[in-house]
Amino acid sequence: MAEQATSPLSEAHNVSGPGEAPAAGPARPPATPEGMALAYGSLVLMALLPIFFGALRSVTCAKSKNASDMPETITSREAARFPIVASCTLLGLYLFFKIFSQEYINLLLSMYFFVLGILALSHTISPIMNKFFPANFPSKQYQLLFTQGSGENKEEIVNYEFDSKDLVCLAMSSVVGVWYLLRKHWIANNLFGLAFSLNGVELLHLNNVSTGCILLGGLFIYDVFWVFGTNVMVTVAKSFEAPIKLVFPQDLLEKGLEADNFAMLGLGDVVIPGIFIALLLRFDISLKKNTHTYFYTSFVAYIFGLGLTMFIMHIFKHAQPALLYLVPACIGFPLLVALVKGEVTEMFSYEENSMPKEEPGDSKDARMETDKKEK
Repeated sequence: MAEQATSPLSEAHNVSGPGEAPAAGPARPPATPEGMALAYGSLVLMALLPIFFGALRSVTCAKSKNASDMPETITSREAARFPIVASCTLLGLYLFFKIFSQEYINLLLSMYFFVLGILALSHTISPIMNKFFPANFPSKQYQLLFTQGSGENKEEIVNYEFDSKDLVCLAMSSVVGVWYLLRKHWIANNLFGLAFSLNGVELLHLNNVSTGCILLGGLFIYDVFWVFGTNVMVTVAKSFEAPIKLVFPQDLLEKGLEADNFAMLGLGDVVIPGIFIALLLRFDISLKKNTHTYFYTSFVAYIFGLGLTMFIMHIFKHAQPALLYLVPACIGFPLLVALVKGEVTEMFSYEENSMPKEEPGDSKDARMETDKKEK
């Protein structure tokens, strides 16, 4: 979904641009300074939460032996192709909205993201909800397995393992899903958006820092071109009624929960830097120095880049490609720290598969298995 995301805007509905009148209907009153500060501050906070907790969960995910929790590793070749695929997808959506009825397209998209949102939210809240289940709660194991072919040519398409507790989380997430489907309320949108972001940071892994630089560099060009070079991204973002962006009303203080003048931040501006920040956390752990220097440096760099994005957008009253500011900050700050500490070689030689897979308690079993092979 990163390819469909956009940068912060002052309006999330069908408008010509920040502070301008909508394409149809009366002009809205300009947002108050208090309302804008609350909206932008809330967007920053909502962006930081999935990055921070997603990065922490990515460490556990990297060590997981559960097939349903295994991360998807992005290689250098895939990272280089990603901006091209993203551009084709974005342009395709733009043409679809120009040719076909926006109402029917968004109806299909709503059903699609309804299912994905429920699964993502369920996976997000599952570790939290497990702490509240009583010890005697009946827990049965289930496995959803979908394969293709037979015999030696059999290939797993879906292999998802879950238990009774996960079913409870799924039911709770379905309530949010129905709320979103019926009302399209911004709170339900944000719950799904946060879940998508956290799952993306947790489950999408870069195999090394070089791949991260390729991915962020390519999407840097992609974001700048489609925001400044054309109106394609802004048009799609305003037409696309799906939880692919975090939104917060600038008129919340005046209209309460029924506010409708939104500032927004695309999920791509959260997930793409987020998976790079998560990689640096795993690199910190691989150094075995009990410090998270690179993680915290990149985290602060993200805050700086996002704050600068919003400041520039507010000054120039124009949609901004957030990756224009986030990419140099998230790559430059940690690289500068590595130069100072003399760890540039270690940073670029780190490979994702060098992440320790075994917990200390598992080392005995690993040694026994090694002894058997040697014999």
